[in-house]
Amino acid sequence: MPEQKKRILNFDLLRRVFHYATPYKKKFYFSVVLAIVLAAITPVRPMLIQLTVDKYIAHSLTSMVIQITIFQIGLILVETALRFIFSFITSWLGQSVVRDLRVTVYQKILGLNLSQFDKTPIGTLTTRTINDIESINDIFSDGLIPIIADLLSIICVLIYMFLKDWELTLIALIPFPIMIIATYYFKESVNKSFHRVRNAVAALNAFVQEHLTGMQVVQALAAEDREFVKFKKINREYRNANIKAIFAYSVFFPVVEIVLALSIGLIVWWTAKEALQLQQNEQGTVVAFILCLNLLFRPLRVIADKFNVLQMGMVASERVFTVLDNKDFIPKSNEQAYEPSGSVKGKIGFEKVWFAYNDEQYVLKDINFEVKAGETVAIVGHTGSGKTTIISLLNRLYHIQKGIIKMDDVNIEDYKLDVLRKNVGVVLQDVFLFSGTVIDNITLRNPDISKEKVIEAAKLIGMHDFIMRLPGGYDFNVMERGATLSLGQRQLLSFIRALLYNPSILILDEATSSVDTESEMLIQHAIDTLIKGRTSIIIAHRLSTIRKANKIIVLDKGEIKEMGNHEELLEKQGFYYKLYRLQFDQKHKVA
Repeated sequence: MPEQKKRILNFDLLRRVFHYATPYKKKFYFSVVLAIVLAAITPVRPMLIQLTVDKYIAHSLTSMVIQITIFQIGLILVETALRFIFSFITSWLGQSVVRDLRVTVYQKILGLNLSQFDKTPIGTLTTRTINDIESINDIFSDGLIPIIADLLSIICVLIYMFLKDWELTLIALIPFPIMIIATYYFKESVNKSFHRVRNAVAALNAFVQEHLTGMQVVQALAAEDREFVKFKKINREYRNANIKAIFAYSVFFPVVEIVLALSIGLIVWWTAKEALQLQQNEQGTVVAFILCLNLLFRPLRVIADKFNVLQMGMVASERVFTVLDNKDFIPKSNEQAYEPSGSVKGKIGFEKVWFAYNDEQYVLKDINFEVKAGETVAIVGHTGSGKTTIISLLNRLYHIQKGIIKMDDVNIEDYKLDVLRKNVGVVLQDVFLFSGTVIDNITLRNPDISKEKVIEAAKLIGMHDFIMRLPGGYDFNVMERGATLSLGQRQLLSFIRALLYNPSILILDEATSSVDTESEMLIQHAIDTLIKGRTSIIIAHRLSTIRKANKIIVLDKGEIKEMGNHEELLEKQGFYYKLYRLQFDQKHKVA
């Protein structure tokens, strides 16, 4: 628990959260003023009731009773209106902060290095962006400001009670230690439960996200029952965490009612005893004090809960700020960043490049090669040799540990990031399509690309006729991840996308490795169309597709083993020759 207490008292963290309320500081200050006003008028009603009972009802002054009753009704209406405004403003303030913070977090996630997505479950980031940020809203709507308002109300009521009758106040507060102990244990119990709930929600989100995305694999391997058992276990943990919190509430609120009943009983006993001894009329005081106790207990019932809400908001904010403070991101280019005056020619240079995804476990070791503008270079090697890593480094999806990567003799770190990536087009083996129409996926909803340009590019690739056969043509919904299209069709859509953006450098990552012969022919035609007049890097699994390359780079375990064209490498009878013979023999056996 020390760690959690530290989090509650982390005023630096709280100050950082409230920094996001700076644009709305007028409403923030107004809510604080409302809290003070509401606290000040809280004891007014008990005062008026005590006055009415002791002076006007006792002396049968009906007209005064009516006047005070009307005044009280007006006061209740005013207080109700103020409480509505207070509740609305604090909730509005919280939602505004949440909106701004969610935009900031999502913008940060967009700029994170891909390595963060490699080691962080998507469901966890989803929880940070949605659930945890929503909890920060509670700091404003149900947390700090409402707690301050409730504490001020309690203080004002206690001041009135002590000024009215300090002895009776002390008698009424005798059961309060029970209340304090119950509140403390309730707070601690709910706090632990909320922590378990938060962790269970994150685990549940991550599990569901991962398994919905990989549902095809689950069903193909007949693993539904096993995965369902895992889901039930995680879901059971989530339920148990919530039940423990519910149990704490079920115990706490009856305890509060018992303490309130004890206090009221003590007030009645004491005032009855005093009235008998001193022959005084204590009816007004009794009524006022009973009402004051209700005004005390009303905020006390929820203040421990609000304190937990505040704490959970703080814990959630700590998690959110962990994402915002992540240093493993692609820094925004400054105004002095390099931007070529004309188009990029496409010359590429890797000079002594070393790269590791994790610390010193290098997957690329001392990589040196040059690609002249307009050349087609192929990279081949066994699975895991580092082929895809090279292209990920070229458009700065990851940071290199050592060496320099140049484009047109300029370090890619010096380029404006958007300029660099606009000039490097990538067609991946596993094409990701978003839920939406064909044209939305081709243009990525870029308003500068007209439908006429899309149709022109589709005709060049040889996809126009196929698209027009789809229901709705270019407005056909491909569904999430392009589920309604084949792998080859998704691949060809990505070629249209690449052609439209007209990059100076084109990277093809095993574009024909998993398609049928007919699709391969279409894709090969698309490749020939795309690489014409531009620098191209082709990562190929099928060596037969790279014979025309100007240069072939052979990788093995992150190192360049050989370099040359197809004929030169075959003549060497080295690493490339063995790869080629292996594929040739396998093809022969299949035939």
